[in-house]
Amino acid sequence: MFVDEVDIHVEAGAGGRGCMAFRREKFVPRGGPSGGDGGHGGSVFVVASPHVNTLINFRFHPEFAAERGDHGQGSNCTGKTGADLELPVPIGTLVYERTGDPAAPLTLVADLAAEGQRVLVARGGRGGLGNARFATSTNRAPRKVQPGEPGEITDLRLELKLLADVGLVGFPNAGKSTLIARISAARPKIADYPFTTLTPNLGVVGLSGDRSFTVADVPGLIEGAHRGSGLGHQFLRHLERTQLLVHLVDVSGATGRDPVEDLDIVRRELELFQPALAAKPQIVTANKIDALEPEDGEARVAALAQRAAALRLPFFRISGVTGAGVPELLEAMWRHLSEARQHARVVSSKTS
Repeated sequence: MFVDEVDIHVEAGAGGRGCMAFRREKFVPRGGPSGGDGGHGGSVFVVASPHVNTLINFRFHPEFAAERGDHGQGSNCTGKTGADLELPVPIGTLVYERTGDPAAPLTLVADLAAEGQRVLVARGGRGGLGNARFATSTNRAPRKVQPGEPGEITDLRLELKLLADVGLVGFPNAGKSTLIARISAARPKIADYPFTTLTPNLGVVGLSGDRSFTVADVPGLIEGAHRGSGLGHQFLRHLERTQLLVHLVDVSGATGRDPVEDLDIVRRELELFQPALAAKPQIVTANKIDALEPEDGEARVAALAQRAAALRLPFFRISGVTGAGVPELLEAMWRHLSEARQHARVVSSKTS
């Protein structure tokens, strides 16, 4: 099961209380206070891990608590510090803090976009001081200790956004899963009915010269997706981190839809969901050219190519089944990604 959004409750450990004790040893008169401090409570951290790819573990176990600190002991023994608790999450997880008001906006705590990135979400309580800490020249037998401080308690929302270089978008059954299965080792479910893909799929594409990039496909979009129609709206946020969008358009005629209209609908849904998505670099791809109808198949491809030219978007003809045109498409993807990365390096060098 793919889970990309969960609410959890975390509690840091409380500090142990200080100890009140006095030395009572033979031949040691006036031994004085010997109460040790309490141990500090454990803190809670959220850590980006490459070994998990979904938030499903938090769905069935939404409450977490770090270990509390031990109480202080006699003979000036400090209590044991509570162990910290680390919660591993997939790389690309956003951590939000929830307030008591359900209507209040969430506060972004961290964007865990790199492996090993670690953020403190609940700090452990400080241990209390024992009576040995309060001894003075005028108060040699203090009977004062401190209780341990409570640990922080907070409610969090974890939201996963896949880290992919290229995002495949299109109507249901446009051939996105077939294409990602051909170009990578991903093995999504493939069938000839709408909404076969129920969750995003992520694949790594390898090219000659040790070149590689990641590709993600989301469930098919339909008109009204930005309002919640269909399934794709639940996963559109996974496209926000991509550097390039590839529109896969079915030109076989099997669906009875107009390819140009399909392209315009998907672009409009991206714009309505988030304008930044529609502003990303895009490629238009006519898929399933192996199944073109002899009557007007080429006319549909020509119309789609004309629309892509009007939008000033690169256009390719491919078949995810036979592989025709796929190498050229992959090279175009790589060129776009290389340019984007070069631009990012230039911007970074100017700002640093």
